[in-house]
Amino acid sequence: MKKTSCPVTAALTLALAGTAPAAPMPSPEALWEIVQKQQKEIEALKAKLEEKEKEKVEAKVAPEAVKELKRETGILAQELEKMRTLLVIPEEPKYKSMYGLGPAASKVYQVGRGLSIGGYGEGRYQIFTGDQNGNKDNADFVRLVLYTGYKFNDWLLFNSELEFEHASTGKKGEVSVEFAALDFFLDPRANVRAGMVLMPMGFLNPIHEPPFYFGNNRPEVEQRIIPSTWREVGLGLFGEILPGLSYTTYVVNGLDATGFSARGIRGGRQGASKAKAENLAWVGRIDYQVPQLTGLTVGGSAYIGHSGQDEIGSAAVLTQLYEGHLQWKYRGLEMRALGAWSHIGDAGKVSRAVGEAVGREQFGWYAEAGYDIMPWIRPQSTQYLAPFFRYERWDTQAEVAGGFTRNGNLDRRLWQIGVNYKPIPNVVIKADYRNIDADQGEVADELNLGLGFIF
Repeated sequence: MKKTSCPVTAALTLALAGTAPAAPMPSPEALWEIVQKQQKEIEALKAKLEEKEKEKVEAKVAPEAVKELKRETGILAQELEKMRTLLVIPEEPKYKSMYGLGPAASKVYQVGRGLSIGGYGEGRYQIFTGDQNGNKDNADFVRLVLYTGYKFNDWLLFNSELEFEHASTGKKGEVSVEFAALDFFLDPRANVRAGMVLMPMGFLNPIHEPPFYFGNNRPEVEQRIIPSTWREVGLGLFGEILPGLSYTTYVVNGLDATGFSARGIRGGRQGASKAKAENLAWVGRIDYQVPQLTGLTVGGSAYIGHSGQDEIGSAAVLTQLYEGHLQWKYRGLEMRALGAWSHIGDAGKVSRAVGEAVGREQFGWYAEAGYDIMPWIRPQSTQYLAPFFRYERWDTQAEVAGGFTRNGNLDRRLWQIGVNYKPIPNVVIKADYRNIDADQGEVADELNLGLGFIF
């Protein structure tokens, strides 16, 4: 019997079944044309089937011919339903970081058009070896995050992150927008981003999804010196100048120095909540993927702006923050190193205004390494098992203004060992032990057990 399926239908059937090598998915417009063609084929087959059924009654057609027509009609109807689904639900994107955002946050960049939903979550159980500073063992579902994006067309999209912290809006939990911005794709070398943006500094501020960093706690340097997660209202550019050489730069509202403290500038973040914008700031980042050494990326970033916001007399409070970073991923090895230094102008005036010694200078650095040993245990496994080690050093009062005294307890060092286990790339189970020393006073050691996921 003559086959009725058209060549386009046959090729798409192979692609849907996973047998076509690297078959590109048709655009929504092309899919719609195929749907219309298949609909006509099904109508023609049904008409022929009715004719054959009538002939069968008159005993002029063998039952096998009618059975074959029914089979072909059923197959075509199934493929038509798959294509109708593809018009609504895009093919699942690969998880990879794009345009300075985490893999789950990058899903919207990979859809053809329309809505994209993703997210991540993490929780932990924390055990302290002592009760220094009133620390108590605790269990915390740290955060649940939803990414929602919408791709209007091939040059304009919206992306956002909504975060629920500590499983409740009570007990110090909160709901907040982490970022929400429009991206205008004009040229690979220069694209525009506007809205609430993540500061492009360090490793963790732009990419903080739990499967992609070691340990249950984000590095202290990237919380105390670089105040992650840090976002402000801004406008700027991002792109790739040369192959492997990318940049991001924004003009944003400045920090609010009335929130500075002895522990750093973290309290000065405004988070786009009726942010004071008497003073603006500039932030920029550059990264280079070294072609001569597979997996090596080096880069740096800088933030410069006044933070007085007309709240501390005539003090401008020039705030500067600089960081440099290096990352190398090769086979099962992952290594990171980062150093950051900041300087606060008018530190004496700020200290008197807030009632404590705000550091004129702060610094911090850390280095870490992990190695996936699963190939040595189960060579055929796709799972991941990586022991890791991290060392950190930071001081939020490296230098204070005249008339104020440093607090040696804020000059700290951290040794951390642990393991990350991923049964699948989207899910991670973590265990780590942290030992923290200070120049003055004692800090309790910690054992942390936790999990995280992205989707």
